[in-house]
Amino acid sequence: FYSLLFFNFMVKLKMQKRLASSILKCGKRKIWMDPNEIEEISLTDSRGSMKKLIKDGCVIKKVHRKHSRNSIKLRKEAKTIGRHKGIGKREGTSNARNSDKMVWVIKQRVLRNILKKI
Repeated sequence: FYSLLFFNFMVKLKMQKRLASSILKCGKRKIWMDPNEIEEISLTDSRGSMKKLIKDGCVIKKVHRKHSRNSIKLRKEAKTIGRHKGIGKREGTSNARNSDKMVWVIKQRVLRNILKKI
């Protein structure tokens, strides 16, 4: 019974949320309505009255939550140590991951640099 009553009550605020989201220029999920002022909010039916509620602080635009990159940073640090690089994580041949030609080129450069010093 309570859930039915709650559902009917929330349906009344559908138009108010739409009005608030268009005024605040954001999505409907970013709108917060003060639970103590629900009766007053449910009576609003115009943009002017909704603007008054926004000014009073009964209706607020929620702050944008940033997507944290901390987990990526931690994973990258672990990879520098050598974690998450096992056989099960590898795709492609060993030559695709570390070309035989590039390994040969690097060895040649090292040898040439040693010869120059001698």
